[in-house]
Amino acid sequence: MTEKTVKESFKQLIVDTGLEMIRTGMTVGTWGNISVRDPDTDLVYISPSGMDYRRIKSHHVVVLTTDLEVVDGTTEPSIERHMHCEAYKARSDVNAVIHTHPLYSSVFGVVRMDLPAVSEDFAQIVGEEVRVCRSYELPGTAELAREAVATLGNDNAVILPSHGALAVGESIELALKVSHVLEKNATIYLFARMLGQPTLFKHEDVVAMQDFARNFYGKKNENA
Repeated sequence: MTEKTVKESFKQLIVDTGLEMIRTGMTVGTWGNISVRDPDTDLVYISPSGMDYRRIKSHHVVVLTTDLEVVDGTTEPSIERHMHCEAYKARSDVNAVIHTHPLYSSVFGVVRMDLPAVSEDFAQIVGEEVRVCRSYELPGTAELAREAVATLGNDNAVILPSHGALAVGESIELALKVSHVLEKNATIYLFARMLGQPTLFKHEDVVAMQDFARNFYGKKNENA
């Protein structure tokens, strides 16, 4: 392949996001994984396999092509590299993928229940629901990658049965936000079910909220 520039800034994004995942309880130990794609080169920067996020430094981050060819790095890349790269191949709008092992979102994967929107922030940046993959596939396999990406479709998140969650975004900031909002919505829905039957949004209200979030919310402050 033609030599492409490896950028330290993307490596540092992986390091910083891993620490944020641990700090906010989105995963435990060495589980979960993170990647970003440089839209200028199409190179994928991914967290190393089996390393505590508090130990990962920028030189541990592995750089791949979307065909899984290692371009830079000496550590073993995340075992879920298939899932990350398949997401990038399927979605030109996605430049970041985060796989987490969150507590409440994972409950829905265990019972194979799709998670509906019950909070406004979820409706705005995720949609009406997050679907659960219909079949369980072993971690790190090409089968899991295909099932996850097929279920994801054009959505920003998918729940993996008895495993965790996958969130995507045009930036690492958005993918991380989706991860947090997914877990918040799952928590609210579970507690609401304890009290009664949750009231879901109308389809047209979700469409209106997504339009507002995409085209109006915070736009005047972006260049302040």
